[in-house]
Amino acid sequence: MAGTVIITGANGSLALGFMAHILSQYPHFTVIATVRNASSGKDENTAKLVDLVSNCPTAKVIIEALDLGRLDTVRSFAHKVANQVASKEIPRISAIICNAATWSLEGGQKFTADGYEATFQVCHLAHFVLVNLLLDSLNRDNGRIVMLGSITHDPHKMQPISSLTAEFPGNLEELVKPTVDPASLIHDRGFQRYATAKLANVTFALHLNKILKENPQYSKITVTAMDPGGLPDSRAQIEQKKSTQRIMNVIKVLLPLLRHFTSTFRTIEDAGKDLAIVSVDPTFHGKRGYFVGVKDSEPAAISRDVQCQQRLWEACWRWSGMRGEDTCLKTSSS
Repeated sequence: MAGTVIITGANGSLALGFMAHILSQYPHFTVIATVRNASSGKDENTAKLVDLVSNCPTAKVIIEALDLGRLDTVRSFAHKVANQVASKEIPRISAIICNAATWSLEGGQKFTADGYEATFQVCHLAHFVLVNLLLDSLNRDNGRIVMLGSITHDPHKMQPISSLTAEFPGNLEELVKPTVDPASLIHDRGFQRYATAKLANVTFALHLNKILKENPQYSKITVTAMDPGGLPDSRAQIEQKKSTQRIMNVIKVLLPLLRHFTSTFRTIEDAGKDLAIVSVDPTFHGKRGYFVGVKDSEPAAISRDVQCQQRLWEACWRWSGMRGEDTCLKTSSS
């Protein structure tokens, strides 16, 4: 029986590339595509998703509203899906793809309805909750969890557009309640928050793999963190400085040539195809760890630090208000 695939931020640029590939190459899956605004009349990106799905009349796609800026709605959504799996209304989950993201560069700090810094909550904390609540609904023989990584997650890889790189502060509370940005660092602090959220995704993926392998019932469920590459044609580029946008526009024009020489920059179609392969293709059965596209790669050293992994897990557990009964796993936080 074909499984269910859940993808957050399903109307984003990368997600549209993913949706096009999974609908054409893996049409037997039921896809729950979550978006912040499910109205195609009010959100042009949702309209693109609806149009894409309409071109595949036999596709089994459910488009649902999910605001990752509200943890109570994440819980409600997860409980609903878990009940649908339990009642066999939908097949067991084959993959949870934690794709949704946000960043604020020139716009400064932004906060969610929960009072947490928006980039960290949307990119990471909400996904932490979603994954924990739905673990027991995954296919225990080959279920997959995919966290979206980025080259920016590695603090030792300098970024040409920012003076600051990913960093877990000594006081982890600053991830959700950051100090005020100096006026001269508004852009770079915004970039750092995004990079750190991606570092959290990778750290969580590596730590969750260890926990799953220690729980016999769930040891065949795998977690990957995937860097899709830089996406010059992503609509997220509008947050960049005008000078960076101009560079990205040039790269976008050169992409048909560059794609043959580098994986640093990708089209959304190529990156979306790789995301689909990592998420559901049989060739990725049993694979874990960090990937750039579909190529095995080495994650940042800090993401492999066991103490760092545990500190982040416990902090996310606390911030999200998780309880022991919320997870099927045996962990030190439950």
